[in-house]
Amino acid sequence: MMTHLTARKAPPKFTSRVLAGLMGAMLLAAPATAGDLDLDSYLETVREESGLPALAAAVVKDGKTVAVAAVGTRILGKDLPVTLDDRFHIGSNTKSMTATLAGMMVDEGKLRWDSSIGEILGDDVKGMSESLANATLEQLLSHSSGIPSDNESIGDLYFNADVFDYNLSALRVHLIDQWKNNEITVPDGSPFQYSNLGYLIAGVMIEKASGTTWEQLIRERIFEPLEMQTAGLGPQATYGKLDAPVGHRIGPDGTVTPMLWGPAADGPQVIAPAGNAHMSVVDYAKWAGWNAGAGERGPELVSADTLQQLHTPKVVTPIRKNPPPGTPGTGDYGFGWGFVEFDWADKPLMTHNGSNSMNLAKIVVDLDRDLAVVVMTNYPGTTADEAAGKVMQHLYEAYAE
Repeated sequence: MMTHLTARKAPPKFTSRVLAGLMGAMLLAAPATAGDLDLDSYLETVREESGLPALAAAVVKDGKTVAVAAVGTRILGKDLPVTLDDRFHIGSNTKSMTATLAGMMVDEGKLRWDSSIGEILGDDVKGMSESLANATLEQLLSHSSGIPSDNESIGDLYFNADVFDYNLSALRVHLIDQWKNNEITVPDGSPFQYSNLGYLIAGVMIEKASGTTWEQLIRERIFEPLEMQTAGLGPQATYGKLDAPVGHRIGPDGTVTPMLWGPAADGPQVIAPAGNAHMSVVDYAKWAGWNAGAGERGPELVSADTLQQLHTPKVVTPIRKNPPPGTPGTGDYGFGWGFVEFDWADKPLMTHNGSNSMNLAKIVVDLDRDLAVVVMTNYPGTTADEAAGKVMQHLYEAYAE
């Protein structure tokens, strides 16, 4: 998503169990096999060692969820155990869903991959710069349009009082209108610049082409066909209820504050197409499994050719040292998916991270093996990123045999 905060020190642990720690040393010493993996115990060990409030993971093989667990608490330091139905925020992992919605519009002849911003939105945003008007849908979805990563001026547009005067679809158009005079430039070397604004604009193009809000489309065209019953948008806890693992914000001094609900519990909703979905680990596994099947299993959300486009690398991402959790640091990028060579896999894998600076989610998909792993936690920063990465590797190695 947009802003990422990094902890200066690990948070206080929810519980401390010497036995669990000893088990963890054994569990993490060598990769488990699928047959002997106790996922609940493994996740609890990683969660305690990392001081995370909650941690969930699932493995999908050949379209079936073969392992799934959720451990910990909804709020750090509280006795509010999570369940498999609890909703976790997936942040920028929503981008692959927005890209899939774009693919639906392409299949229906309402958009083309080379449709330009000016062609689709010129009547609504008059007088935009020539370079912005010429940027195409495929460039927006692959972060290669020249639109920059979030900066102070873009952030000021996300966070302003206009939110009280517009519906979200109209607010997005209004935001583009405020930014329309900017000339965009593709950098030398790799054209890749991770851009939430680019995905916001792609979302508006999808809304214009479909005549339907992005929020309705993602529910009607993705959540419902895949029977993702817990899937929703915005902060994961119901207003006034502690019915989900809430996100946590880490202050500059390392203090941790649970963000319960309301505007402060998620990023600005105007950039929802860039990343504001939430769902249970069970339902996120359905999305992972559908992609891992490469269109061989229903429902047929997009054509086979379009799904292949979504799953094909488009640009090389420049190597960045210590990228913010939730953003890519290396590899290639397609439409809402990264393609990364992990040192624990025998080939590049389709993957993405997501964080709204209060939560973190990871997904990895092996199309050849029809295998996917998802990991989710309600905690941000490097501590969560390292723990979730460790789990993702462990589970992939256990089930890739």
